[in-house]
Amino acid sequence: MVFSWRKKKPRSFNGDKKKELEIPRHFLCPITLDLMKDPVTLSSGITYDRESAEKWLDDGNFTCPVSNQVLRSFDQIPNHSLRKVIQDWCVENRSYGVERIPTPRIPVSSAEVSEVLFSIMDSTRRLDRCACLDSLHKLKKWGLESERNKRCIVANATAAGAIAAAFDAFAGESVDKNINVLEEILFVINWMFPLTEQAQRYIGSQASLHCIALFLKSEDLTLKQNAITVLAELLSCNQKYTQALTTIDGINKTLFHFINNPICPSITKPSLTLIYDMVSLSNENTTTEFINMGLIPLLLEIMIDSQKAICEKALALIDQLCETEQGRGFAYDDALAMPVLVKKILRVSELATEYSVSAIWKLSKGDEKALMEALQFGAFQKLLLLIQVGCNDKTKEKATELLKLLNPYRPGLECIDSLDFKNIKRSF
Repeated sequence: MVFSWRKKKPRSFNGDKKKELEIPRHFLCPITLDLMKDPVTLSSGITYDRESAEKWLDDGNFTCPVSNQVLRSFDQIPNHSLRKVIQDWCVENRSYGVERIPTPRIPVSSAEVSEVLFSIMDSTRRLDRCACLDSLHKLKKWGLESERNKRCIVANATAAGAIAAAFDAFAGESVDKNINVLEEILFVINWMFPLTEQAQRYIGSQASLHCIALFLKSEDLTLKQNAITVLAELLSCNQKYTQALTTIDGINKTLFHFINNPICPSITKPSLTLIYDMVSLSNENTTTEFINMGLIPLLLEIMIDSQKAICEKALALIDQLCETEQGRGFAYDDALAMPVLVKKILRVSELATEYSVSAIWKLSKGDEKALMEALQFGAFQKLLLLIQVGCNDKTKEKATELLKLLNPYRPGLECIDSLDFKNIKRSF
């Protein structure tokens, strides 16, 4: 097959449908061929739009895109003269539908970021929430203005630690008094993943964890999202904080509520991850509480029609819960368990297939009824196909063992190929 590559045509405006307005060539970014909003000149002497130039340099390039000349420095000098000419041209051609480009804000410098972070550390030491809030508002404003500013803030080695230390200090003093400061910190610290070890220690303190757990119950959706995202990040960095999380009163009910009453995927997915981490600790009380709440039937319900990431996490959790005798018992008693698990083999992803096979293997070992049900819903054919198309060694080993267990029950059994999940009745 032959591919033909064509240069992108410069953008034009057609406001009155009678005459097309061509943008002057020197107003266009040589990379995107779009009208420049914030022209900057590189050391090669050629001008580009700042966003395009930054992306080019961030991708690891060290030459000029047009001349291929090696850049002496990565400095981007604002071309104010050209920007003003472009703005005047936009005003003159408003009748063609051209909007005036706004004057870009000056990017924040490393020195300015360091100064604000020092102010946060100082106000934290004094527990001065007003001063700390002012500094946080500055950081937040800068970060929302541009990705470049956000990268500049995150690149500061002390940023995550200083902000996490402030969260721990103000949460320890009083959540009610310092709620505004704590909310702003959670917003900003979401930019700083993965968390540094110092930041993990502060966010993983008892005061911080209790505060975050309290925010999970907030009516503010953004606050909920920020809180649960920080928790999931903390546990992904270091599992030692999982045990501390399990000791917080009401956290299990809160996480179960997020799955039982889904608000949005950005809350459901980390909730599943957190429950998986907590159950994986082999904490019998935590696992028992989640099972008794009805987590297994709930997971099977949401897997019927869910997006890939949620389905994978739900399957991982089902597989983990089936490690326990109580978990297997609840799965045995659910009419959806075997059909859903068989259906997900080779249907969602390689990871989902691995968890499905593992869960079926745990449910079927030494249980004739489970083996018969697995056969009935087409497990034998799916497992054969899985071995043919290929899978990892661990999954292949379990699939092979399942085939050996299933084989004696095959003669005379009619296999159900098509499933209508909505019409399968539960048996309690």
